Amino acid sequence: MAELVRWDPFREMVSLRDAMDRLLEEAFTRPLSLNMSETLGWMPRVDMYQTDNEVVVKATVPGVKPEDLHITITGDVLTIRGEIKAEEEVKDAAYHLRERRYGTFSRSLPLPVPVLADKAKAEFENGILILTLPKAEEVRPKTIEVKAKK
Repeated sequence: MAELVRWDPFREMVSLRDAMDRLLEEAFTRPLSLNMSETLGWMPRVDMYQTDNEVVVKATVPGVKPEDLHITITGDVLTIRGEIKAEEEVKDAAYHLRERRYGTFSRSLPLPVPVLADKAKAEFENGILILTLPKAEEVRPKTIEVKAKK
């Protein structure tokens, strides 16, 4: 004979909570290479900092030639685009690993302050792109000298 069980809504909520906990744990504990880069493609890693007079952006772009980099500033957004060209595939070879990425990439970053785009400098050395963006005059700190009254 079938046994009747009284419905308990709190029991249902506990199982939903367990399911959500598992979902969130899996989402945040998977390696980044399996999460973001698979869905978004390759993006350069970037450091950005500012001094009193400029904003400096350093981007790691290994394997990119300087002529394959395109940098634009539109409003308060800096965009770095580039391309890593594929090498010829080795014929009659069995690859054991093939992890290097080829193709185009793009990374857009909001700038923390207005900059003078026409006075920006870009340097490239050993796979590191260094952008030096002078701050607009209105956001630079002003020094006011205090004089003692005699």
